[in-house]
Order: sequence, then C-alpha cells, then structure tokens
Amino acid sequence: MGSGTLLPGTHIEIINPAIERGKVRFALFDFDGTLSLIREGWQDVMVPMMVDILAETPQAEPREGLTGVVRDYVDRLTGKQTIYQMIQLAEEVEKRGGTPRTPLEYKHQYLALLRERIEWRVAALKSGSSQPEEFLVAGSYAILSGLQQRGVRMYLASGTDQPYVLDEAAALRVDPYFDGGIYGALDNWQDFSKRMLIQKIIHDNELSGPQFLAFGDGFVEIEDCKEAGGIAVGVAADERRRKGVDEWKRNRLTDAGADIIIPDFREADRLLGYLFGPISVVAP
Repeated sequence: MGSGTLLPGTHIEIINPAIERGKVRFALFDFDGTLSLIREGWQDVMVPMMVDILAETPQAEPREGLTGVVRDYVDRLTGKQTIYQMIQLAEEVEKRGGTPRTPLEYKHQYLALLRERIEWRVAALKSGSSQPEEFLVAGSYAILSGLQQRGVRMYLASGTDQPYVLDEAAALRVDPYFDGGIYGALDNWQDFSKRMLIQKIIHDNELSGPQFLAFGDGFVEIEDCKEAGGIAVGVAADERRRKGVDEWKRNRLTDAGADIIIPDFREADRLLGYLFGPISVVAP
C-alpha cells in the first residue's frame, strides 16, 4: 500500500505528486459512497441474503465460513455492476452442489430487499422532510459547483440500475450538474460498464490523460481511470460515522492506484486549488 503526504493544513492525502495538474476538462463521479449515502449499509442486505442462499446448498460449509467467502467477493466486485456479484453467487451455489437461479433473478431479489431498507430515505427526500445534505457525502455540492464553475463537463456513472440512479440523483438534487449524462447498470449488463464510458469520453473528446479526472470509492473506477491515464481521486468516506477516513477503503483505493485520497469533500476548495492551481506539496 502506498502512503502519501497530507496537503498542508488539510486531510487531503497526495499519493502521487507527479500528476500533471491544471489540465482537467472532464470528470466522472461514481455515485453510491462517493456522493450518495442513500444506499449506505447495502452490504448488510446483500451479504446475509447470499449467505442464506449458500447455506441451503448440499455442500455448504458453516455460516461463518460462508460469510467470509461472500464478503470477499462482494468487496472485490464493489464498483462493478451489481450483476457481477450475482454471477459470482450463482457460481458459488454451483460449486456447493446446488442449482442456481439466474444472476438476474438474484439481482432482482436483492434489489427488492434493499428497497425495503432505503425506500423511506428516498421518500423523505422527495417530500422535503429530509434535506439532501443528510444523504450526501459532506461537501458534495461544493465540489460539483467548483468543477462546474471551472467549465469541467461532468458525468455520473454507477453500478446501480439506471432507473434508480436517475431517481436518487434527482432526489438529492445533483442531477443538474451532470451535463455529460447519468449512467447506470442495465439488465443487459454487457452494454454498459464504467470502463466503456471512460474510454468513450476520452475517445470522443480526444483527451490526453490528465484532462480526465475520476472520483470514486471503489476499486473499479479508480483502476479504470488510471488505465486510461487519468487522475484518480479516491473518496474514502466513513459512511456510517459521516466523518473521517474509512481505512479499509483508503487501503483498497491506494492499491487500485488512486493519486489522491480524501475523506469527503469538506475541503473542496483546497482540493480544487491543488488540481487546478500551483500549490505544491511540502513534506512535514
């Protein structure tokens, strides 16, 4: 795992000080965990569901062992479309002598369970009884406004199904910022991925690497951004406490190649100053 240097007076960790700054024209944001906290706790729905399914197979190991197996692949595939976790679940059922349902059926089962957990959050946002800031990573509006003011074209991309992403982005009132479009998973999952979108943005706009910037809390979007030569900001937000760095996320994002790690967007002005301005990192 890499370790970086804090930008003086901030919690912004610079892992790779060699990035070319001041060139960003396009930016991509992941949604859940990067901006939105509506689905906070989704793992507490997915993991038990999968353990229950695997526990019913003929050759199932004890639940504790199954939980470890499930957590491992759920974490590894976080950031990809939900269907990939369900594909893995079907394979795990088969390995244990069971007859799996289709990955799409498992996905719809999970989404129904998750909807029960989060439905009130979306309803509260739409009714006005909750404000968007209650379900956004701190400082989200500041970073979006700051990029917009600098003429950066923004895209939103999520592994969550597109209708839900559109609905939740509107409830959080972040949708107007994404003039590049809002993209989510499709039932025909081969037709969309974050990697495909990143490659399309770079190709269609004839970008060089440092003109593209990505924000994400998952391995996938950070790795895909770095493969394309872009600048990757890892958002290691502690979603439960709503403050500070989630060390597990930080380590994972650093392993994926993040250039910068932030706990949230509270220091958006300093981050934007670093990305677009001449601020230099001084080691303590």
